[in-house]
Formats: sequence, C-alpha cells, structure tokens
Amino acid sequence: MAVFCIVTLFILSNVNALHTNFDVRLIMSSMLVYHFKHSLRSVFVPYRAEEITIPADVTPERVPTHIVDYSEAEQTDEQLFQEISKANVICIVYSVNNQKSIEKVTSHWIPLITENTDKDSRVPLILVGNKSDLVEHSSMETILPIMNQYSEIETCVECSAKNLKNISELFYYAQKAVLHPTGPLYCPEKKDMKPVCAKALTRIFKVSDLDNDGILNDNELNFFQRTCFNAPLEPQALEDVKNVVRRNLIDGVCDNGLTLKGFLFLHTLFIQRGRHETTWTVLRRFGYDDDLELNQDYLFPLLKVPPNCTTELNHNASLFLQSIFDKHDKDRDSALSPVELGYLFEVFPYTPWGPDVYNTVCTNDQGWITYQGYLSQWTLTTYLDVHRCLEYLGYLGYSIIAEQESQAAGIIVTRDKKIDLQKKQTQRSVFRCNVFGDISSGKSGFLQAFLGKNLTRQKTIKEEHRSYYAISTTFVYGQEKFLLLHEVFPDFDYLTDADLLCDIVCLVYDGNNPYSFEYCANVFKQYFMDSKTPCMMIAAKSDLPEVKQIYGCSPLEFCRRHKMPPPQSFTCNTAAAPSREIYAKLTTMAMHPYVFLTNVFVFLFVHARLRCMCTCNRCTFCLCQNFLNSELLQTVRAKVYAVVRRRHVSQADMKTSTFWLRASAGAAVFALLGFALYRVMLKTR
Repeated sequence: MAVFCIVTLFILSNVNALHTNFDVRLIMSSMLVYHFKHSLRSVFVPYRAEEITIPADVTPERVPTHIVDYSEAEQTDEQLFQEISKANVICIVYSVNNQKSIEKVTSHWIPLITENTDKDSRVPLILVGNKSDLVEHSSMETILPIMNQYSEIETCVECSAKNLKNISELFYYAQKAVLHPTGPLYCPEKKDMKPVCAKALTRIFKVSDLDNDGILNDNELNFFQRTCFNAPLEPQALEDVKNVVRRNLIDGVCDNGLTLKGFLFLHTLFIQRGRHETTWTVLRRFGYDDDLELNQDYLFPLLKVPPNCTTELNHNASLFLQSIFDKHDKDRDSALSPVELGYLFEVFPYTPWGPDVYNTVCTNDQGWITYQGYLSQWTLTTYLDVHRCLEYLGYLGYSIIAEQESQAAGIIVTRDKKIDLQKKQTQRSVFRCNVFGDISSGKSGFLQAFLGKNLTRQKTIKEEHRSYYAISTTFVYGQEKFLLLHEVFPDFDYLTDADLLCDIVCLVYDGNNPYSFEYCANVFKQYFMDSKTPCMMIAAKSDLPEVKQIYGCSPLEFCRRHKMPPPQSFTCNTAAAPSREIYAKLTTMAMHPYVFLTNVFVFLFVHARLRCMCTCNRCTFCLCQNFLNSELLQTVRAKVYAVVRRRHVSQADMKTSTFWLRASAGAAVFALLGFALYRVMLKTR
C-alpha cells in the first residue's frame, strides 16, 4: 500500500541562496513522518504520524514547514480532500520494491488529487520512492514515463527511512517545488520555456537594456547581476557565461554582449539543469508572482495622499523618465514618433496612452509628442491619478533602475493648500485651472491654443480624439511651472467636487454671442462668488466684432463689482501659434492668490515708475491708481485750484520762500488726509 504525505509550506520570505544540507533537527523531525513498518519490523509504527511544524530557522529558505501525514486506515476521504485543498506541495510515497504501489500512483493518487484541485492552480507533486535500502536497482526507469505524462510532477526522490538516505533532499525539493516551481516556467513536453515565462523575461531584458541597443553589455550584465543577486560577476565569469551561449546558439552573443535570444537560452538552461531558483530570483526581483503576473504590491506601493494635497514627480523620477525618453529617441529629434513610442510601451501589458494624448500635450509639426509634451503627460498622470502613475513606473522598472525601495520614492506629496495660503508661499510646480463656459464659447480652442495650435490646426482634430485636458509649461518670475487646463462640462447644475477643486477658475464667453456671458456670470455667482479661488474672465473670439452682452451689466462692470480682473481678450484665429501671455497670467494668479494689499508707500515712492502687470485690479498699485483717478480726488483738486486762482497769487509771491513753505505744509496736510481716506477705503473693501 502506498503511503500518502502532504507537505504544506507557509511562505513568509524569500532568500537568494540555496543550501542542500539541512539541520539535524530537520532530519530528526522528518523521520517522524515516514512509516518504518516494513523497514523496522521489530518496532511498532503507528499508521499515521502526528502533524509536525519545522521552524523557519532550520530550513534553507528560512520558511516554516508544516508536515501532515495521511493514512487510509485511520482517515476518511473527506479529511483527505480537506488536507489536499490546504496543501502547497504533495508528496506521494511509494515502495520501490512493490510494483502495485507504483501502479497506484497513476491509477489512484494522481487522478484523486487532480479531481480535488483547480485546473489553473495545480499543486506540485513529488514522487518519493521509499525503502531503497531493500533493493539494488533503481525505480527511475519506471517513474520517468510517469513524470513525462504529468506536468505537475516536479521531481522524484528515492530514499530510505531506515538509514535516512535522501531524507533531507526530499524536504529540500518539497520546499523548492513551492518556492521555485517548474510548472509556470517550463513545458516538459516541448522541452522549452513557456510563453508566459518568455514574455516576462523579455520585459526584464528590455528594462535592463539601458541604452536600448538590443544587447546587454558587460556593464548592463553586471548591473543586472548586482540588482538580482547582490554581487557582480567577475570578468572571467562573464566570459564563461557568454562562451556557453556561443557554443549553443549562433546569435546568442553579438558585439560581445548578450542578445535577447541568448538571455532566454541561458534561463532555459538554468531550468533544464534544475536551477529554477536562479530564474525565480530574477523574476521576483522584477516584481513577478508565482503566476508570472506583476505583483500588486510591486505595482501599487503604499502612498498616502491627505486631502487638499497634490502629487508631483520629484527630481529623481524626472531624470529617470528623461533617460527613458533619450533611450527611445533614436533619431535625436527631441520627439517620439509613433514607432518609437510603441517601442517604449513594449514593457507595458497594454498601451497606456490613447490617441487623445496628441491633443493633451505639445506636439511638433509632424504631430509627434515632444520632450516637453512627454514630461507634461507624466505630470498630468501623476496629478490626476497617482496610483496609475505608480503602475506605469513599475512597468518601466523605476525602483530597480533607480535603485529605490519602490515607485513611491519618486512621488512628492505637496503640503495642504491652506498652509500655502497661510505662509503666502508654495513649493508646488503644478497648478490646475478649471475652464467654464457655455457651448460654443471657445473653451476647446482656448485649451488647444495653450498647446500652440491655432484655429486651422484645431479643425483637423477628430471628435473621438478630443481631449478635455491640456497641460504645458509656463514661466512665473523665471520659474518653470506646469499649468493644467481642464474643460468642464457646461451643465453647471451637476458640477462635482472635482469640477470645483482647482487653483484658479477661467470663465470663457464668446464676445460675438450676446447670450454667452450669462452662463459665466451664473457659474461665478453660484459656485465661486464666496470662494477664495481666484477667477478670471476671458472674452474669446476677439478677432470677431464684439457685441453687447444681454445681461444686467457689462462684463467689465461685472468684474469690477466682484473684484475680478477686467475681461481678457483672446483669440486662436491667428496665422502663427496663439499668444501664451494669458496663460502666464493664469499661472501667476494660481501661484500667488494671496498677493493683494501691502504697504502703499512702497508702490507710490519706491516703484513709482513700474506698471501693474497682474491686471487683477486688486493689488496696491491698482488701488492707488484708482484712488488718484477717482472723482472725489479730482473734485478736491479742482476746488483747491479754484481757491488759489481766486486769491490772485502773483508771480512775485510764488517766488518767495514763505509761499512755498505754506504750500508744502498744505501739501503735507493734504497727503495725510488722503492717506487716512485710503485706509478707510481699504477697510471697506
């Protein structure tokens, strides 16, 4: 009768090195599992051994091993099925001197296990030929056809429970079958690597090919070896590896470097020689799980983003993405053609960017994504969906190439915007502008103009390729910042929190349509009138005749009442690329929403010759200009002039020092009164 044994391995950690010698405690524990009733006839052996747990510190892979024995004499089929469902590896023990027990392996045990396990997650099997001390011949000739027939059989071990022959090797292979299974890697029937394994190793090759020349040179091979095994290869070892490939594969080595075919052949050789752990170490270092799928923990590392905070790429991540761009920009034209972009995405399981990306970021005259557009798209993904960005960085191998713990190391989580407002400064480099406007008001044209597309180029955009986002760089006080424009759907009755969450609001109306401004006014009153978010009104299509807006007041008066900058004229119907001045103003207002009133004397005396560039109508300079040009001040000045004229001041009087002393004193009093009036005006505002 065959003896059936279930070995369950609870995998807690992995190490790279493997040892074939087990601790004495492991050997003594393993002795309890085996039945010696045929080997030690003078000793009574129970039908079934008690469950044993071998601690992790006595196993080579540093994982605890739970051993469960089974006996037909004491246990039911239900108990057997329950144990099979919990097992990670199953050892089927047969007697080498009993042909019936060998036949029962295929006639009973393997079909029974197959029926009680899922087809997609078969448990690895190990055939154990016990009582090898009783025979002089080997049973491997009988077992090999069985192993070839059933792919789930990992290996066969002949042992002796009497003299402990190959006992430690049995548990070594049991653990190895769980931690480094052959099934996902190799197809015994075809004697070749499985396609899913070849696909994973191909991605690993392309990620490791840092210069994208299709060859792993010595530096790249050493980096790969150090990354996976924490030790570089000696020069002689490198040559030995390449010589092995040369002898077996014609095009495995090229220009003294390892090609993709050579790389795959080398791992096939490892698997065929039983060194599965080498290939598995490489696969797991690059994020693959037991099913050769990229692990979710690898693709989506933990990253907490508190409310009111945004996410951006840090300097190291930007440098990494720049290297990826340079790696695939073969013609060095600072743009990625569709072919070059396709090669870049070969390490992805799917194409991450759709055709709308060409209308979201800057492109060259041929419609190819420029370097600036490339970084802008990554910035957009990081800002809108940071977890998707982490996934993409994982496909590119950021944590491995940049030698970081995870992709999360390449992300900056900015501080709360409320703190920026309190401290009146920000370190953010990405600012979001939500664009509102009625249908046909010119919102889409405003977004595309930001990417340098005039009206003629915009007419070539297909409706299905239209994008509701546009992102590019602008300069604010010499600093390069990203401005993200988002076109909001015009139905303002159903605006979500995401539609309202932004750094600045842009309200676009058609200056040639008398009913267009009303929508902008209603959106402002309903959502932003009591908000601290700065707003700017845009009069689009300024190349067309401006008509009077049918509303309670003009757009200019509306902006004055609500302390907004005056409406800014804009058109994208130009011969060259549209002007980008308005976008710089938007970025400046988004970056410095807290710049309003400061010391009046600084602007009056120190910056007397400067002109206000913010057009916000709310800064100190604008307030001073409005005060000096106000009707009240003009009336006071006219009355003072009339009084002087009525007193008939002569030219002789004007030349005396007494006159100028009186005039100076009067001017000082007038200045003090004016400043007091100005302070009162500030309080009312």
